[in-house]
Amino acid sequence: MFDNEAEFRVEFAQFVCLTEGYLMTKITGNPKLEKNIYLTAKGLTNVKVELEFLKHTKRSQIAETIHQARQYGDLTENSEYDAALEEQAMAETRISELENILKSAKVITNRHTEDFVVIGSTVKIDMDDGIDEFTIVGRVEADPSKKRISNESPLGSALIGAKKGEVVDVATPIVRYKCKVLEIK
Repeated sequence: MFDNEAEFRVEFAQFVCLTEGYLMTKITGNPKLEKNIYLTAKGLTNVKVELEFLKHTKRSQIAETIHQARQYGDLTENSEYDAALEEQAMAETRISELENILKSAKVITNRHTEDFVVIGSTVKIDMDDGIDEFTIVGRVEADPSKKRISNESPLGSALIGAKKGEVVDVATPIVRYKCKVLEIK
């Protein structure tokens, strides 16, 4: 059924997450979407807050800016008007993105296993250039500068399902390397 042990561990990790109460709770769903978007409870709150701000505050500010820019006269040579329309387009695009995130969001609970790496785990690893620690999160919350890496990144996907002490192969478009899992929190 499984081609290798790593494939088995990923399937098993997902099974445990769904059956042991480490449950990734589905908030809303659209079965036509191919990928789920994994968020922490804090990440979900941040998405909702940003969406609320854009819909109720930013839209009003942009509408006022457009109204003021129209009063400057000829719209064909009105850079303020063009800038306001561009800002409106960017805000509407972001609103659409956030709404799609909420439609396919799955919340990762803080409870997870320390037997193997799952989304939400904090992992200490030994890489070629030293020891480092990362938290595995969904792509929306990923921020490498804060040591939060996506489960879809080369390192994140290689670590999913790994056990303490295991050496995993990480393949990037440029280089392949190995890292050892030292600790799972």
